[in-house]
Formats: sequence, structure tokens, C-alpha cells
Amino acid sequence: MIDVRSVVYGVPDPELPHVSIGDLGMVRRVVVDGTQVSVTIAPTFLGCPATEQIQSDVEAAVRGAGYTPSVEWELAPMWTSDDITEEGRTKLRMAGIAPPPAGGAVSVDLPVVCPLCGSRRTRLTAGFGATPCKALHHCDHCRQPFEAVKGLPR
Repeated sequence: MIDVRSVVYGVPDPELPHVSIGDLGMVRRVVVDGTQVSVTIAPTFLGCPATEQIQSDVEAAVRGAGYTPSVEWELAPMWTSDDITEEGRTKLRMAGIAPPPAGGAVSVDLPVVCPLCGSRRTRLTAGFGATPCKALHHCDHCRQPFEAVKGLPR
């Protein structure tokens, strides 16, 4: 029998397909009752343009596992970047995207660690990247641009 919880946790994020919604800590609950599966997800940002796609992808994954899905969005407590798993942070770095620091408040004055070379000689070049949850940075050490997921601490 297919482990539907693993299927849900493994659904790729449509804006960051190298990480799953489970890696990002978006999945709050998966409740299996016979052939019915209720999934509760927290959006990373209110107004995130990917929420409809995420819901559709979760529903398709649950149906593909042989179950009937019900997906709900939970706004409180709100998702924060502290919810990203260590595996998710590693996958972001491997894809060249700097994950936000874990735990506690984030100062916007601190340089972001370059996910490509590990240097802190970086600078913000644009407050928004390809998606509203990321910002563009440049590393003065390796001279490469990169995106960084914005931190939203608790």
C-alpha cells in the first residue's frame, strides 16, 4: 500500500521544484480515514501565486495514490522560515538558493551567506526575485548572482 503521507510531503513546490512542500514545512496535517485523506497546508506567504497550483498538485498526488483528497489552507499559526526542514535548507543550497537562517529574528543588515562559495561578502541587489518570497543578491567573492529565500521568523 502507498504511504499517502510521504506522497503529500513529497509534492514539489511549483516555484522551487527542487524542494517539496514537506521540505518547506508547509504540510500541517495529513489525516487518513479509509479512502479519504484530509490535508492541511500553510502558505509560505499570504497571496502567494502558487497556492492554487500547490492545492491542485496535492489533490492529484493523493488521487494518484488511490485516495480521495480534501485540501484546506491554514493561516494561523502562520508559516515562518523556521518551518523549513534541515533537508529543505540543504536542497535550497544545492540549487544555488540561500536559505534563511534558522531560529530567531533576522537582521536585514547581516549579509546572506552565498550558497555557491560560502562567503559572507554578499550584497542585496533587489528586494524581490523571481517570486515574492525571494530576494536577489550578488556575491563579491565568487562574483555570482544568487537568490535567497526571505526569512520570516516566529
